[in-house]
Amino acid sequence: MKRRFELWDSNGDGTIDKSDYETEARRIVKAFGEQETSPKGRALLTAYLGMWDKLAAKAKVGAQGKVTLQQFTEVSTREVAEGGDEGFDRNLRPTIEAIVNMCDTDGDGEVNPAEFKRWMKAVGVDERQADSAFRQIDSNGNGHLTVEELVTAVRDYHQGVNDIPLLGR
Repeated sequence: MKRRFELWDSNGDGTIDKSDYETEARRIVKAFGEQETSPKGRALLTAYLGMWDKLAAKAKVGAQGKVTLQQFTEVSTREVAEGGDEGFDRNLRPTIEAIVNMCDTDGDGEVNPAEFKRWMKAVGVDERQADSAFRQIDSNGNGHLTVEELVTAVRDYHQGVNDIPLLGR
């Protein structure tokens, strides 16, 4: 949780706020050459801001507030790690689906290695780590990642089951 918090804290001020979530979403949108106003761009920004709104409400800081590491860890542990699949689906799945939609540049409903690398580069994961992560996530070995494979990998990461490098910087 500490690592994720540090990645969200894009300005390094020791707190996270709405702008930190917007920053990451915008990096991903830019990496895929989309406009923030395109359907994919709007969906991704909306998903990220929805994640922020849920965190801010659970941390009781309000939409314009700031969340400390302690608040983030408490809320994330309660909502995602201890919340099981339902907690994860409620809090993170919409964002993963929006990311897959953004990454899926060829429209096949899955993420290929090149698309995955673009996403990982946008969030600061180096190419070698991205290749390794892709192979680990591709549970059926077909060379493409489905929403379900990505959901499982991110959920397992947040629940401490794996340490696949989906987070960078």
